[in-house]
Amino acid sequence: MTAEKKHILNLAEICARKGVTTFVLSPGSRNAPLTLALTRHPEIKCYTVTDERAAAFIALGMAQYSGETVGLVCTSGSAVLNYYPAVAEAFYQKIPLLVLTADRPPEWIDQFDNQTIRQNDIYQKHCLGSFTLPVEPQNIDEFWQVERIASEAINLTNFPSRGPVQINIPLREPLYPENLDFSYEKGIRTFSVFPTQRIISEELWIELVDKWEKFERILIVGGIGRSNKKLVQALAEISTKGQAVVVTEITTNLRHPDFIYHPDLITGSSSEELKTKLSPDLLITFGENVICKSLKQLLRKVKPKEHWHLQEGGMSGDTYQALTQLIPVQPEYFFSKFASFLKASRENNYLNLWKQQEERGQTKLRDFFTAHPFSEFQAVERLLASIPEESILHLGNSMPVRYANILSLRKNVEVFANRGTSGIDGCLSTTIGSALASGKMTTIILGDLSFFYDRNGLWHNYLPENLRIVVLNNQGGGIFRILDGSGKQPELEDFFETKNRLQAENTAKDFALAYFGIESLKELETVLFDFFSPGKKAKLLEIKTESKINAEVFRVFREEINK
Repeated sequence: MTAEKKHILNLAEICARKGVTTFVLSPGSRNAPLTLALTRHPEIKCYTVTDERAAAFIALGMAQYSGETVGLVCTSGSAVLNYYPAVAEAFYQKIPLLVLTADRPPEWIDQFDNQTIRQNDIYQKHCLGSFTLPVEPQNIDEFWQVERIASEAINLTNFPSRGPVQINIPLREPLYPENLDFSYEKGIRTFSVFPTQRIISEELWIELVDKWEKFERILIVGGIGRSNKKLVQALAEISTKGQAVVVTEITTNLRHPDFIYHPDLITGSSSEELKTKLSPDLLITFGENVICKSLKQLLRKVKPKEHWHLQEGGMSGDTYQALTQLIPVQPEYFFSKFASFLKASRENNYLNLWKQQEERGQTKLRDFFTAHPFSEFQAVERLLASIPEESILHLGNSMPVRYANILSLRKNVEVFANRGTSGIDGCLSTTIGSALASGKMTTIILGDLSFFYDRNGLWHNYLPENLRIVVLNNQGGGIFRILDGSGKQPELEDFFETKNRLQAENTAKDFALAYFGIESLKELETVLFDFFSPGKKAKLLEIKTESKINAEVFRVFREEINK
């Protein structure tokens, strides 16, 4: 590497020192110095994915599963913009990404030069920080600046909140070194952030407990999160003491027999009297986005007297328009401590009501499928029953995540979904990143539009044999038949549902995936064992259904469950 690019070698060394040892690169010339510096570093593992949008979501999936910062590297120009959907998703899900964007020298910006756009602060609204390196450091202060920026940017991906951070890197030609002897300096200085945990003083605990004890109807709602045994134990203690109702969703990843798993089966009731009885006096929330629309509507309409939200860092969202107290601590710390303050068990009519409605909803759900034709809703029910223990499940947006949340899951399976922005653009790629990072059986259930939109996520040399793809192919955007507004429009098929004739089998052939295709419940049950069995290549299951039947089955389901 030439002397002018020595700072790029230093950047790679700092990444390795600070634990950013996985990078997803996309080919290009302007980023060549970065690519060479990273791929030749003995402690850094690199993947190359041609499509930048897919590459960014693959990196997101890796970081989402591992919890560690994963790096991205692209060339200049529109390649940088193709990262944006994944950057936004990482921002709202609080997933750590280090985004290294190669750039043209500053004197050529806006001069109609090739692959040149305004890249500084390009993700400003959706990242935790944005930095620009000096073009060609010449003195000790400029090299110190590079080292300082590198440490600060990596630290910022994890503290005080997690998320994406950009380093924009202008580079002049020559971009390819004549000297192939790369050496990484070992004396480079780095700095880290000492991890701390916020706590609540004893005086404030007394105040919070006093408030708690004044309320009869207490509801705890968890959003998107990771498995957490300590948190489950604390919430279970609170629930079993009859102190509060604990509502979780499939993506909350907190499971216990005393929790309410099926808010969709309860809060969509047509009875206004029941909705009033279900509404809390005190609402406590934690985690990211909540999927269940009827639960959100209930809590917005019949507002609690107080709403406490637990969030250690980052922006504070007032999802239910009722926020009274933001408590910046970890949920497991808060509920574990709170459980120790609570008195002995008490009879709780509010908790009993939620449990009665949960049992009622589950009974209706169990009986529903036997009386109705095969649909993608029933297909998801069978898939959830068959998915292996100790595996990972990703859910595509639109209908798959809604079906799965209604059905719920009580297995030891960790569930992910891109609900930060709820887009269909990177669901498959994110799953591939998760499969590569985890090594566990990793399944995604997604719709045909999501699959075909993101099939470039398969376009690389790393497809893992532990990957299982389930495509619900109704040949269009089936959710638009179910939505009250679009489903009634004469333009439904041509401009909302956008019918298509694409078959996933062709894509399976292109990328050498083991293929399974079914059109009935009997065929599905026949192939599930082989589909989930270990094999030497990734597998794809295409479930073909009729959009009109899917919509009608789901319409009837909603009517019956909400009576």
